[in-house]
Amino acid sequence: MKKVRFGIIGVGNQGRKYITRIFNEGQVENGEVVAICDIDQKAIDRVVEEADFKGAVFTDYKEMIDSGTVDAVMIEVPHYSHPEMTIYALTHGVHVLCEKPAGVYTKQVKEMNEVAKKSDKLFGLMFNQRTNCLYRKMREMIAAGEIGEVRRVNWIITSWFRSEFYYNACDWRATWAGEGGGVLLNQCPHQLDLVQWVVGMMPKKIHSFCGFGKGHDIEVEDEVTAYFEYANGATGVFVTTTCEAGGTNRFEVVGNNGKLVAENDTLTFTKLAEGSREFSKTTDKQFGEPEKTVMEVETDGKNDQHKGIINNFANAVLGLEPLYVDGTEGLNGVEIMDGILLSSFLGRAVEVPIDDELYYSELKKRIATGKPKGGA
Repeated sequence: MKKVRFGIIGVGNQGRKYITRIFNEGQVENGEVVAICDIDQKAIDRVVEEADFKGAVFTDYKEMIDSGTVDAVMIEVPHYSHPEMTIYALTHGVHVLCEKPAGVYTKQVKEMNEVAKKSDKLFGLMFNQRTNCLYRKMREMIAAGEIGEVRRVNWIITSWFRSEFYYNACDWRATWAGEGGGVLLNQCPHQLDLVQWVVGMMPKKIHSFCGFGKGHDIEVEDEVTAYFEYANGATGVFVTTTCEAGGTNRFEVVGNNGKLVAENDTLTFTKLAEGSREFSKTTDKQFGEPEKTVMEVETDGKNDQHKGIINNFANAVLGLEPLYVDGTEGLNGVEIMDGILLSSFLGRAVEVPIDDELYYSELKKRIATGKPKGGA
């Protein structure tokens, strides 16, 4: 195999961008798109024209997978279909690179992961933010113990402002039946992945407060404040919304020996001369604190994003390098997003891992009572 033959399932939005902006510009060294699939003929026609696409065209993803024309598929469709399509591809001899999130609810993601673990084909997820040098460096420093034991995790990510026009652009968007949620499932899967990947631990308890349609005429969450508790006693707060213009994106992790802050494309390290716990026990000062040094952290500057993930995946299929993002890791982010929603549904804190059946039951209640956009 000289190049990995990719098929893209879903070319109405992100899939279209991959063809026109990444593959057609020659940014993938060892991969090429040889087939596309969409249930919308207009979406297919648009891509064929824009990309001057000469490959195979399908309206049924199973037919494309079974055709023998592709070695791997990229899944770029609404969230509920991610596990179903991934399972079909993996059980029919085709590698999978799936868009985030891994799925809508933990039960279906766990079923998908079980299939992936038994398959000899690769399963990757488009967690392109893991290529960002700031987050990679944060993860490296925390794992190396440079800030000491983690004590607090805060992420304010409110720079997602969306208009009513945005929500009305697609019938499935911002509905329980079509998307399975709002800001958590659409805008924040990367942050919910990073908040555990960078820190190196999952919360053990979540207590959250969600606003459903707080700033928009939608049924799902568009504002979230979540409180995390960790096994080591650390706490965390995750705040996000699509209602707030001029928002903030600040990721802060505090340890006994210092603090890391990623904000405005800069990573800042506040390094304590002495651990805060140790200083507190030995100082004779009432209001002083340990001496500290504040510095901007140097990184390798690399941030290859989608291009980097696709190139790595193609190279991994060819055996040239290890797979960077194992798709089964996508469960962690879904666990957190479902935990946040479940806590808000129930009005109480929930343990993590969550009760899969309980969450699915609560989700189905909201699907059953959901209303079509613009109608009763």
